[in-house]
Amino acid sequence: MAAIMSTRTNLFRLLTGGTPILGFSNVHLRRYSSSAAGTGSRQIDMGGVKDYEDYRRSLYGEIMHKALLVDAVGTLVVPSQPMAQIYRKIGEKYGVEYSEAEILNRYRRAYQQPWGRSRLRYVNDGRPFWQHIVRSSTGCSDSQYFEELYNYYTTNKAWHLCDPDAEKVFEALRKAGVKVAVVSNFDTRLRPLLQALNCEHWFDAVAVSAEVEAEKPNPTIFIKACELLGVKPEDVVHVGDDRRNDIWGARDAGCDAWLWGSDVHSFKEVAQRIGVRV
Repeated sequence: MAAIMSTRTNLFRLLTGGTPILGFSNVHLRRYSSSAAGTGSRQIDMGGVKDYEDYRRSLYGEIMHKALLVDAVGTLVVPSQPMAQIYRKIGEKYGVEYSEAEILNRYRRAYQQPWGRSRLRYVNDGRPFWQHIVRSSTGCSDSQYFEELYNYYTTNKAWHLCDPDAEKVFEALRKAGVKVAVVSNFDTRLRPLLQALNCEHWFDAVAVSAEVEAEKPNPTIFIKACELLGVKPEDVVHVGDDRRNDIWGARDAGCDAWLWGSDVHSFKEVAQRIGVRV
């Protein structure tokens, strides 16, 4: 149950603009490390990173990883507007009367409740789960409202890329022989969303939890991504913004892993650490 609950934290935080109730947020973790560890500890840690990268280069050469796995929500893309604002705006014509604050609070309560229909939140297109969330958040069970809202989150109006240089970086990585894949806890709308953002051709593979039937931090989804790319986990680095789902999950699968917003802050930095100049 704890593993299932953890898979929701990242998407919940991004959609609501709030701090997860369960566990530390990335901001809390960075704040803790900076206040409690001290300057000396940080310098030792950075020295350790350099030693590790030098070690990998001694084994693999200048390019340290054969493949890059990238988390979707929070790393590759983020919502363009707060969830409650969209639920309210679209819902007005369907009789939704709750304020944005009320919608947000109800959303939080609904999203954190155990989902009893399946061990996975996102099964196939995820409609049963999202119908429950929308109905609980807004008090509106109108099917047309749900469909309009559901389809909105498949468009380029709903999302934008985190890093404007992403395309250039992924192109450089692939030219250098580094394979790239998306690994995401998402329903089957992820592929049409990538198409809407005109970035699906940046990737050699896409591993979606709804298709793989495993959600991060389950190592199965990372192993499946490696299989799709034809590489071994030890030759792969995963980048994501959730410490538990992305970092711990990838490492459990045998991959290297970097925390977005802490270990790396841009895809250019990711490429440089892999050993590819952009």
